[in-house]
Amino acid sequence: MQDAVKKYEVLYKKELKKVEKTFSNIYSKKKPHSLYEPINYILRGGGKRIRPFLVSGAAKSAGSYPKNVYNASLAVEILHNFTLVHDDIMDNADKRRGRDTLHIRNNMDTAILAGDIMTALAYESLLKDCGNNAHKVVSIFTNGIIEVCEGQALDKEFETRNNVSIKEYKVMIYKKTAALMEMCCLIGANLGKARPAQVKALGSYGKNLGMAFQIQDDLLDLIAEEKELGKPVGGDLIEGKKTYLFIKALEKARGKEKKMLLDVMKNKGIKKSEIEKYKSLYLKLGVIEDAKKEIKYYTDKSVSSLKILGNKEGAELLKWLAFTLLQRNK
Repeated sequence: MQDAVKKYEVLYKKELKKVEKTFSNIYSKKKPHSLYEPINYILRGGGKRIRPFLVSGAAKSAGSYPKNVYNASLAVEILHNFTLVHDDIMDNADKRRGRDTLHIRNNMDTAILAGDIMTALAYESLLKDCGNNAHKVVSIFTNGIIEVCEGQALDKEFETRNNVSIKEYKVMIYKKTAALMEMCCLIGANLGKARPAQVKALGSYGKNLGMAFQIQDDLLDLIAEEKELGKPVGGDLIEGKKTYLFIKALEKARGKEKKMLLDVMKNKGIKKSEIEKYKSLYLKLGVIEDAKKEIKYYTDKSVSSLKILGNKEGAELLKWLAFTLLQRNK
């Protein structure tokens, strides 16, 4: 078992290194420099590079070769980084992965324009691998963009509402996070010429993995180490965001505890000095454990989708990824 884990770690790191090498100078010679240098800055920002790995892993699970979907895997990572640029603007975020966000480093106009063109660059890269399957794959990719934008709109809408339910929250995170991971798997599956049942299974894997991933992001925002997280711990509470933890706490709280949570919405967030107080409240209400159970539920659901895949190594690779993400600390 340990040998298998090591093998999958090596495969993941190999793909990661390949992506990092490409992104180190992918647009370095393009002009105008004022536009492409900021894009290179974003793409060199690191991260887990999960989405390109999902494309190649899904293709491998369908019996194809990762090299056949390499440009498509780059496309989804370019697209993902575009969403981060615009999310950071909308969230007034100063840091991303421990570095200045683009609108802070350069300026707002540059960040908006860089994000805009990254969408086109993503399509340009995607089309290199599509072949005769272009219509279907481009349709999947386009729908993924629509879902992400709808999810971001819901997230912003929730900021002005005092009655967001867990059900509504899950719709939002599906659109904002899980749909993009589902899209990656569907693209890899289709380009890898998977059978319809395999395409459906891989889409389900990506969707449920994305749900687990976002709830875990909510959890890590509160319990991770700041040096690992790359941004201030408790940022969601400071901003007054309606995360899984907050909504669940509001459902369970009574009396003074409920008033504490209502004050977060009333004041549009908390002070940094209050983070530990609210963390203690979450622990008391059991919502941190609730979040962990939800993360495991969606992780297990994603892995169970892989049973029908023909390529055992590809399926085991995706299974390894799911359980590795379950144990992440950033």
